[in-house]
Amino acid sequence: MPVAFWQVYGCPFNQLSSFKNIHRMKTKFILLVCTLLVVFTGCRKTLLDTKNENAYDALTYFKTKKEFNEAIIAGYAVLNHGGMMSREWYFNFDLMANDASPAFSLVGTELQLSNYSYTNANPDIVMLWASLYRMIFRANLALEVMKKWTPGTATEEGLKKQYTAEAHWLRGFGYFYLVSCWGRVPLKLDFEASLRNPEPRAAVADVWKLVEAEFSAAIPDLPVNYASGDLGRATKGAGIAYLGKAYLAQHKYGPAAEQFEKLTKAPYSYSLDPSFDNLYSDDNINSPEVVFAVNHVFTTDNTTYYMFDGWEGEDGKTAHTGRAQEYGFNDWYNVDLSDALVAAFRYGNPSLPGNPPYLDPRAKLTYYGSAGSGGDEDICDHCPGGPLPYTDQEIWHGLPAPLPNTWRKYEPYEFQQFTEAPRSGINTHVVRYADVKLMLAECYIEQNTKLPEAVGLINDVRNRPSVMAANYATNLSQANARIALRRERQIELAGEQSRWFDLRRWGIAKQTQNAERPPGAGQRAFEDKHLLLPIPLGERQTNQAVAGDIANDWN
Repeated sequence: MPVAFWQVYGCPFNQLSSFKNIHRMKTKFILLVCTLLVVFTGCRKTLLDTKNENAYDALTYFKTKKEFNEAIIAGYAVLNHGGMMSREWYFNFDLMANDASPAFSLVGTELQLSNYSYTNANPDIVMLWASLYRMIFRANLALEVMKKWTPGTATEEGLKKQYTAEAHWLRGFGYFYLVSCWGRVPLKLDFEASLRNPEPRAAVADVWKLVEAEFSAAIPDLPVNYASGDLGRATKGAGIAYLGKAYLAQHKYGPAAEQFEKLTKAPYSYSLDPSFDNLYSDDNINSPEVVFAVNHVFTTDNTTYYMFDGWEGEDGKTAHTGRAQEYGFNDWYNVDLSDALVAAFRYGNPSLPGNPPYLDPRAKLTYYGSAGSGGDEDICDHCPGGPLPYTDQEIWHGLPAPLPNTWRKYEPYEFQQFTEAPRSGINTHVVRYADVKLMLAECYIEQNTKLPEAVGLINDVRNRPSVMAANYATNLSQANARIALRRERQIELAGEQSRWFDLRRWGIAKQTQNAERPPGAGQRAFEDKHLLLPIPLGERQTNQAVAGDIANDWN
């Protein structure tokens, strides 16, 4: 049944007025609507388009030194985002390099990293790419908004220089790992470029040139040290270390050595921590060995599981890491030490004639294991109830010997039998002084110069008071010094996400990985393509400049 006019407009038509009255009412209604349209149209400039002074956007928010500082802190925050040190970082590089091997419970995304079945849609790899570009975006934004900062005091002038330097360091960090992992990548050189998606991939040499320029720009205005409240920000030493790492990655050994040498003398006061254990404690940010570390801290139960994509969420912000829980044998237990890594701790004693069998003292400081494994045979040395045998832990009941060798590094098991959910506050080392000494030694060895000094640097690391490993003779040949250096990096930096980059830099990734993990059931071969990560599928789908520039559906 048709809807009557009075049913729409509420007019009294129960007496059925004349058509003339109907027409008059229609005319009045139309005039009313037109009047309202004119009124609202006329008010548009004064009412509807009035600017809300409480609203802001990315470019208008930053006005004070406090807010400019927030722009920089936002860049550092990415270090705890997906793909980064809160979770995926350690899985990505420990599993791909065979520092860690899958425990029986490891499945899916992370298992793919170990058996080389990952694709361009692997979430851990995709998040790494996204977070590195997010860091670059935030650095670009910080550099853009600070252009309008007119410092009012000398202190503010110094802060502007420091924050600008930190933004360059963060951008350099992002591109360092993008070019290291993917090779040719798109360059986003300013804020406007960060907003444009279709950017082509730049040549590898051009990306490395940018990385060198970013760290070179950062170094002059970065401070040598920070007050305790600012620990974790990039220092001048962190800038120098990464410039050296950039040169080293390109086999520019002379320039790399020049940078690393700077860190061995004043004004820098880095030294090896006397305690190996202290490097992996909750207090390790205060170690004299830290060149750059990612700070982790647990803040609230609402964010216990934030590492699963929950960073900067509505429940608050925190920056803990899940490594202790995920790697811990008495907890989620996802990984063991690889057999190849455990075997690396046994080699010929370099200080005795004939090089008899030798167990490196760091074995007991790196992993737990059964008697004869070389690892620590007890947990809970500092627990109220005293030490507990590793083999007596409930998880091993009913399992035959030998038991798996599991991580001691970055774990709290010397102080508590179990972790307390994935909320570790043990900071992630990114560069420490032992690493610097070994990189400097590598530069000397590869140039076949200063070989005694190179071996001396290796022995320095071995002579840490809590380690005191047998020393190498300082008259080693270049070939033997190279063997010593590569073994030392594998042992000293085990589980610190260095070996994947080392093997690729040395040009032995393919042969090493296929020897350690022979292809077979459940294990694919390491192919040439695995020297670079696959360009993420999402980037290909949204960036046409990249989509047509990928070979073999990979890179």
